[in-house]
Amino acid sequence: MADKTAPEAQLRLEWVYGYRGHQCRNNLFYTSNKDIVYFVAGVGIVYSVREHKQRFFLGHDDDIISLTLHPERSLVATGQIGKKPYICVWDTSTCETVSILKEGHEHGVSAMGFDREGSRLVSVGLDQHSTINVWDWRKGKILATVRGHSDKVFDVQFHPFMENTIVSCGVKHIKFWSLCGNALTAKKGVFGKVGEIQTILCLAFGAGNLTYSGTMSGDIYIWKDNNLDSVIQGAHNGAIYTLDMCDEGFTSGGKDSIVKLWDIDFKPISSVNLATAQNGYKGLCVRSVCWRADRLVVGTQDSEIFEVDVKDKNRPHCLVQGHAEGELWALAIHPRKSIFATASDDQTLRLWNMSNCESLSKTTLDLKIRSCAFDADGNQIAVGFTDGSFMVLKSRDLSEIARMKDRKEVIHEMKFSPCGKFLAVASNDNFVDIYSVEQRFKRVGTCSGSSSFITHIDWSDDSKYLQTNSGAAERLFFKMPVGKQVTNKEEIMAIHWSTFTGVLGAEVNGIWEKYTDTNDVNAVDANFSAETVVTGDDFGLVKLFRFPCLKKGAKFRKYTGHSAHVSNVRFSNDKHRVISTGGADHAIFQWRFFPKGSGVDDMSIGGVDAYVDSNSEDSDSDLSDVGEIDSDLEREKQVNYDRALYKEDAVALKKLMRQDMKAGAKRKKGPEDSLKLQYVHGYRGYDCRNNLFYTQSGEIVYHVAATGIVYNKDKNEQKFYTQHTDDILCLCIHPLKDLVATGQVGREPTIHIWDAETLKTGAILKGGHQRGVCAVDFSADGKKLVSVGLDDNHTIVVWDWKKGEKLASTRGHKDKIFVVKWNPFDGSKLVSVGVKHIKFWTQTGGGFTSNRGTLGKVAKLCDMLCVAYGKTDDICFSGGSDGNVFIWQGLTLQKVIKAHEGPVFSMHSLDKGFVTGGKDGVVGLWDDQFERCLKTYAIKRTAVAPGSKGILIQESPAIRAIVLGHGKILVGTKNGEIIEVDKSGPMTILTQGHMEGEIWGLDCHPSQAIYATVSDDKTLRLWDLSVDHRMLNYKELKQGGRCVAFSPDGKALAIGLKDGSFTVVNAESMDDIITIHHRKEEISDIRFSPETGKYLAVASHDNFVDIYNVQSTKRVGTCKSASSYITHIDWDSKGKVIMVNSGAKEQLFFEAPRGKRITMRSNDIEKFNWASWTCVLGTSTEGIWPPKSDVTDVNATCLTKDRSILATADDFGFVKLFAYPAKGKYAKCKKYSGHSAHVTNVRWSHDEKYLMSIGGADTAVMVWSHIMSANKTNTCGESDDSDTDSEEEGYDSDVEREKNMDYNTKIYVSPIREKEGVKPHCQQQDNKTNDKPIASRSVNKPPLVQKGELPPTAGGKRKKVTPVSDLELEYVHGYRGFDARSNLYYCNDGSDIVFHAAGAGIVQNMSTGSQSFYLEHTDDIICLDPNQHPKFRNVIATGQIGNPPSVHVWDAATKKTLSIIRGVHSKGVCSVDFSCTGKLLLSVGLEEEHNLAVWRWQDGTKVASCPGHSQRIFRAEFRPDSDTQFVTVGVKHVKFWTIAGSQLVGKRGILGDVGSGTNIKKMQTMLSLAFGANSVTYTGALSGDVYVWKENQLIRLVQKAHTGPVFSMFTTLRDGLIVTGGKEVPSKDNGPVKLWDQDMKRCKAFPIRDEGKRADVVKSVCRCKGKILVGTRDNSIVEVGEKDGGIQVLVAGHSEGEVWGLDSHPTLNQFITASFDGSVRMWDIAKKTLLARIEVGSARSVAFSPDGELIAVGLNNGEFIVLSVNGLKLWGKKRDRAGAINDVKFSPDNKYLAVGSEDKYVDFYDLSKGPSLARTNFCKGIPSFVIQMDFSADSKFIRVGTGDYTPHVYTVPAGILVEDKQQLSAITWSTWTSVLGDEVLGIWPRDSDNADVNCAHLSHLGTALATGDDNGFVKLFDFPCPNRNATHKRFVGHSAHVTNVKFSSDDKHLISTGGDDCCVFVWKCL
Repeated sequence: MADKTAPEAQLRLEWVYGYRGHQCRNNLFYTSNKDIVYFVAGVGIVYSVREHKQRFFLGHDDDIISLTLHPERSLVATGQIGKKPYICVWDTSTCETVSILKEGHEHGVSAMGFDREGSRLVSVGLDQHSTINVWDWRKGKILATVRGHSDKVFDVQFHPFMENTIVSCGVKHIKFWSLCGNALTAKKGVFGKVGEIQTILCLAFGAGNLTYSGTMSGDIYIWKDNNLDSVIQGAHNGAIYTLDMCDEGFTSGGKDSIVKLWDIDFKPISSVNLATAQNGYKGLCVRSVCWRADRLVVGTQDSEIFEVDVKDKNRPHCLVQGHAEGELWALAIHPRKSIFATASDDQTLRLWNMSNCESLSKTTLDLKIRSCAFDADGNQIAVGFTDGSFMVLKSRDLSEIARMKDRKEVIHEMKFSPCGKFLAVASNDNFVDIYSVEQRFKRVGTCSGSSSFITHIDWSDDSKYLQTNSGAAERLFFKMPVGKQVTNKEEIMAIHWSTFTGVLGAEVNGIWEKYTDTNDVNAVDANFSAETVVTGDDFGLVKLFRFPCLKKGAKFRKYTGHSAHVSNVRFSNDKHRVISTGGADHAIFQWRFFPKGSGVDDMSIGGVDAYVDSNSEDSDSDLSDVGEIDSDLEREKQVNYDRALYKEDAVALKKLMRQDMKAGAKRKKGPEDSLKLQYVHGYRGYDCRNNLFYTQSGEIVYHVAATGIVYNKDKNEQKFYTQHTDDILCLCIHPLKDLVATGQVGREPTIHIWDAETLKTGAILKGGHQRGVCAVDFSADGKKLVSVGLDDNHTIVVWDWKKGEKLASTRGHKDKIFVVKWNPFDGSKLVSVGVKHIKFWTQTGGGFTSNRGTLGKVAKLCDMLCVAYGKTDDICFSGGSDGNVFIWQGLTLQKVIKAHEGPVFSMHSLDKGFVTGGKDGVVGLWDDQFERCLKTYAIKRTAVAPGSKGILIQESPAIRAIVLGHGKILVGTKNGEIIEVDKSGPMTILTQGHMEGEIWGLDCHPSQAIYATVSDDKTLRLWDLSVDHRMLNYKELKQGGRCVAFSPDGKALAIGLKDGSFTVVNAESMDDIITIHHRKEEISDIRFSPETGKYLAVASHDNFVDIYNVQSTKRVGTCKSASSYITHIDWDSKGKVIMVNSGAKEQLFFEAPRGKRITMRSNDIEKFNWASWTCVLGTSTEGIWPPKSDVTDVNATCLTKDRSILATADDFGFVKLFAYPAKGKYAKCKKYSGHSAHVTNVRWSHDEKYLMSIGGADTAVMVWSHIMSANKTNTCGESDDSDTDSEEEGYDSDVEREKNMDYNTKIYVSPIREKEGVKPHCQQQDNKTNDKPIASRSVNKPPLVQKGELPPTAGGKRKKVTPVSDLELEYVHGYRGFDARSNLYYCNDGSDIVFHAAGAGIVQNMSTGSQSFYLEHTDDIICLDPNQHPKFRNVIATGQIGNPPSVHVWDAATKKTLSIIRGVHSKGVCSVDFSCTGKLLLSVGLEEEHNLAVWRWQDGTKVASCPGHSQRIFRAEFRPDSDTQFVTVGVKHVKFWTIAGSQLVGKRGILGDVGSGTNIKKMQTMLSLAFGANSVTYTGALSGDVYVWKENQLIRLVQKAHTGPVFSMFTTLRDGLIVTGGKEVPSKDNGPVKLWDQDMKRCKAFPIRDEGKRADVVKSVCRCKGKILVGTRDNSIVEVGEKDGGIQVLVAGHSEGEVWGLDSHPTLNQFITASFDGSVRMWDIAKKTLLARIEVGSARSVAFSPDGELIAVGLNNGEFIVLSVNGLKLWGKKRDRAGAINDVKFSPDNKYLAVGSEDKYVDFYDLSKGPSLARTNFCKGIPSFVIQMDFSADSKFIRVGTGDYTPHVYTVPAGILVEDKQQLSAITWSTWTSVLGDEVLGIWPRDSDNADVNCAHLSHLGTALATGDDNGFVKLFDFPCPNRNATHKRFVGHSAHVTNVKFSSDDKHLISTGGDDCCVFVWKCL
């Protein structure tokens, strides 16, 4: 009976009682075939009302909480809770999973909705940000994601009648989202005055732009777009939980038990009150409704589902009932009938009929119920309450018979005795009370003795005994009915139990896992006849075990469905069914029980894991089912690939290096010589498998260390793929045998797909795994790749590798997976094998469904090691660790065949059969059914053919990889050999390496091309260094070796071993000469003295160096005094001195042979004549240490004989070359990768033509050829860029400024000037009523502001003027050139130009000069690019600053937004560029890492992104002929990038000799890009040179293309000519714009101004049809003709500096501006042109005199000047103040000029006295600086606005403060520019805490007030506007601060000026 196998019996879910109505809404629908779909616990249920049948979807692993129906009405999506919740889309007719959507949410998915077409799904999560995701659900891909709201979101839906619109609602909000590109942009619902702001619970939609929403108060809110349009008051009494729309109209349901039907226009039709219906009750709460045709289905909070016939709506029919919210624990089965009872915390007791699955009766009691029991004949039922009382009822009518209360704590268990006379009641008071049924339930006994609460009780058959379980895991026995405890073993053994429901005791040991706590299992019930026990546990599982099951950890079958804990399980009276109850999910599941597993046939319902009988893999205590353990396999399972330092960490270390350098310290130059990898000895077989293939061309591809190797066996040559950064663990080949995929170790490991012929990277896949990738496989069509990771769940990921997209992922298995293989016949199926498992997978959307292979009785489960498919899609074969091949059909094992002794490690399928390889070193050839073994080949020395490259070290090595091709069998062994087996028998060793273990020992022969290595694999090997590259000889050692040395004559070899001994052998014959064992710790270095080799020095980890006399073999001296282990020793050339390094970083010197310590000065050490240098310490090697390194980081060095080049080996896997001596910190070097982690040793060959390096754990021996600098052709390998950047020649102020621009200050709205005081709308208002002026009797109160007399029109007649009510942007004077570049282009075939200024994208027509605008950006635009592809004409991309910033793609013709892209960047996007086909967009960010991102802009999906450079990148552009190649330039940076799948691979530009003898060593700051044919790239540099690159090599220089930096370059696609723009001082035949031929050899220069002292700086150039378009740093745009050099100015903006001064001419259509750029400019509004400009110095304010004759300008230095308008001649100037002049105003009578300054004064100057400008007086006592001033109409008063937010009125010219209210109210003002005062209180916005209103101007008619503020808005208010937050219209375009606004004299235009954006906007007034 002690059988630990799983029982034969099986369960199948038959019915689920209940419906989840609590905390869920809108989760009940009719499907297309009129079934009802809903959910309960973790199960989706499709209920056919007609057939009264249920179907189940079991794909979730936790509670489902949301459900939505696809528009086609047969698919549904369900969302669940959990730590990593997912969404399943499944088919209601088959219950099969169609797609799984994962990794989008946390905590749970609370609501979902499909769009109208049904291709997208929107979902919202339960995380704190209520994340909203939009999915392409078939692919399982997120299209857009955004934070939904700071509070809970209850519903989210696509608007069916508005394209790309999503509505979400929740706590106190509703949001309307538009989806464009990958960006969701929200508009908040504006409640306005129409309705209260309140919580919105559900949504429905009407035609057009209508949205209906149900609210908490019971109203229905109707929205038009995002404005609340109307309210249906009191639609329900209380919250509306659900709205549903159908063709007939709408339905709503709420807390008031009522369902209302509405017609299409939301007019009420009728209502149904469910509370009064037949099964209704008071307080019924409707949570979900669905109306289709004449039926209505309703779900309630308390788990009922009603169906209503609309025609007969007063008779609702109750379809489903269940327990309401509250835990469900009580379950009892009727002893005679198929009836059971349940009772729960909802205080109800319910009786159910299990044969027709219906509710029989229910009663509601007054307390929470936790237990119930039927008596022996089923006539009575007892229930136990939480307060310790219990009650007995009649089963028939549930009427009360008795009620008792003897205990205080909950009654958790009760049972009637089988004889029917007693009732045992167990409570949490630790007692069981026995009551007599016949004596009206009098207590007759008590069982005491339990130390904790009672959990389970059982009676014996004869009713004489009772057993109890307690919470302290005690099992006690009592005599009945008195309750005396029984302890006698024999007596207990003889008891027969009537039931067995306890969880303790020998009989049920097996239900516990081996080491668990005993309260996980809540309930048990034994079926004696079927020898089965069913359990329910806290993990939501129902399990079947054999009964009795005596050994812990027995196998079982498990069934899911309940979400959290299963509280109770019971067999039915006839044992045909099992009932289980859920605790928290209060669901009741009814299962069919098949005692002999007869239900197998319909196992597949639901097609998901749920019914698979998981023969749980978790048991191994009973050895009956485990074969003998294979030691190699066990080791392989335990291999750990964690690294202390991953390669990814190197970047951080480089940063440290920069911090660590002292200021001004230079790093030592790198070496001239370089290395090239020639040959690698090694193959990784010991822990990898199936990693060896033939390529198309018959070469062999495999891997070792971090290198992919393609080996040509005819030429004995190798090619290398070295882009991996750490150990490669797996390799597979594409079906066409041309591409290879390799996966590596890493924190975020990558998979590379590369071409075996060209070694080019095709794609890099990243982001799916952790620790490492241990298996990969291409699909049969080669389009998909599957990979398995080394994370704890062994995640399986499927990739579309060309795009680099992750298509799907899933947890693989908790134990290691060895192999994953695609089904060659079905591209959505996979099989994985590994430790104790084989699983069959099917991809569904973004996830998988899986089934475990069933072994049944055919075989025992063992580790599966390899797998191959047969001739059809359902036959597959797996190799096991027990030497068998398992043959599978579908999921079931058919038979096994013994194939090998020991594990079957590898298998490969052929056309006509199979080959297998095993640990026994045998290759088996099989027929196609695996029935006969056709032939075996044993790998033995005798079979090895002569001429093999190597020697077999062990007989029959384990075979780890096997493949057939070209008539040969290719075999890879565990020992690192690759062997080709001819079908006729002979075997050839092609290449070999060391076996598993670290290699540390390496030495080269003193005169021959031979070198020796020793390793922990206990071998010494001699290798040939000539073209033969083979192992010449070997010797097996008794211990692992750690060092080796040749004697000076090359005849002897000394080997130091790990156990402290060393051996000397004959180098020819390998015979031992002598062995000496004096030390305990390992020998770390061993050296013969030079010349004669008289002495042998032996260094050990015992901290000593022993010196032996070679002849006498005696120890003659010992070097002591090292305080740590010895790491390296070197002799001097005379054999007298030994240099020693120790692990404590000591560098010591000793005299030989005695070992006396001596000291040497550091410069002597360097000059001293050393025979060899392999040490790592001392000043001459200081530069080789990386930052923050430990002594062990550099393992070895080796110096060339001429002492010029030092090679080093380090722990990062690099071999580096330094120029010797490497003094000073961080010397520059060249670094080479290939090894994975530790490189343990390096040695130059005797002739120094080669360098050998050996790897620690990677078992690789690498041979590098040494390329001397003398004969160096530029083949320096990728690695030569190593760390040779950083210093730079040259400096340019413009570049410097642009580089250091801080956009952060610009993003956040900050006041443009700091003020003190309380904002006007926050000031306390005095009580207005008493302030009525006393003069109110005078009937005509003077007007507040004088109405302007409008200038007469030409005919002298006055036109009627209409008041201003709206604005429209007409023209922008400005272009962003001062800090942006390459942002000005022709579009529309040269008839328009497109550029940007402030936050506007501007399209200007060349013929009319008119402009049109794209105004969707929210902040400054700083880059722009047009799409050049003819398919996308007029498509423009612009990038802005912001957090997060966005890129907008828009149409220049229609100004429509095509896409908005957000993500990857922060701060801002500084460069955008379209690819050649126009489909991809490249963006560069301003964040710290300066990320690059490539997007498919049409749908906003990210193709790839990565950090670009540590410093600012200025431009990134695609090659004009490519979609995969682009180049970036920036601060000391040029990089050439390739898009490989989803990764960007960058190569640095390699500097070098450019011909004319100039060798360029330092990287310049590069500013611009152009392209030539044949991968030529031109980059413009800071120095004015243009660098010309071929691929990534510098090939020549165009010297001084410009005298200053080359800011801009443009490649004309039509003819290949190149235009450059730079910094030049203008002269006759020179200019800042040059046109070049294709090769940039000849050029023509164009000046853009006639003369001038200042240099012109060009920031953007573009060429089209013989014209060159030029944008300058001074923000002007000119067009130059190529033929004549004619110049036309198109845009003349202010150059950099804030524009504050603005005034419009009193009569003419002109205005004037003054800017910090030092100029005052006059403009014509109608002609849109600049009339005149004058340089005056940085100016702050400007004003026209009333007659238009004079202009006053206030400067920032306290001076003001007066100009005459005619010719802008100086009329007078004066400086009386030091602070800036913030405002100047002429008095209306033209007598005074008022000058207001930062110094808190207003000065009055008398103009009538002429240009002397005599000051008459000034205003005193102004509290803060002056902002604005306005004169009264009679010029007697002036109103001064100040920085403390208060206005003051002073007399003119005396300057006395006026405080009399009456006098103040009588003043009529001439103009109004003030932002202060009660009259304009309404202009201050609600949220203006950190933003000010800077300016205002009242129209001449006096009705409209325009304002400008720090948010970049121009606003229009009615005047006056004394109420807070007055209504207004607002206009965008300026980016940040609007500094000034003025209406033109005729009110036809409004002019506004910008702060940072230097722009002047002209708005048309409407």
